[in-house]
Amino acid sequence: MALVIAAEPVPLETDAEGVARVGGTRVTLDTIVDAFLHSETAEEIAQQYPSVRLGDVYAVIAFYLRRRAELDSYLHERQRQATAVRAENEGRFDPVGLRDRLLARHAETGA
Repeated sequence: MALVIAAEPVPLETDAEGVARVGGTRVTLDTIVDAFLHSETAEEIAQQYPSVRLGDVYAVIAFYLRRRAELDSYLHERQRQATAVRAENEGRFDPVGLRDRLLARHAETGA
């Protein structure tokens, strides 16, 4: 029996906001690559994110390693966007004392 070798598509989809997600899940490319760069194995990543199949984790890691410069640029831009959103949110909603405010509100409602 002859072995048939065929290319399989990378299990990544881009959503309406331009965020790359893995295999029809909500798990982002950023999440998988960050875990990989923090020395997590594909098995550990798949266990941490059960909606992502192990084979998809391996495929995403391989895709990243083959296109590292391009994807590092994408990931850097995503990090810049996340930092900007965080700063905007913290400017509108001061996180200092948030726990105390929530506990006081909880005490007031008697819940």
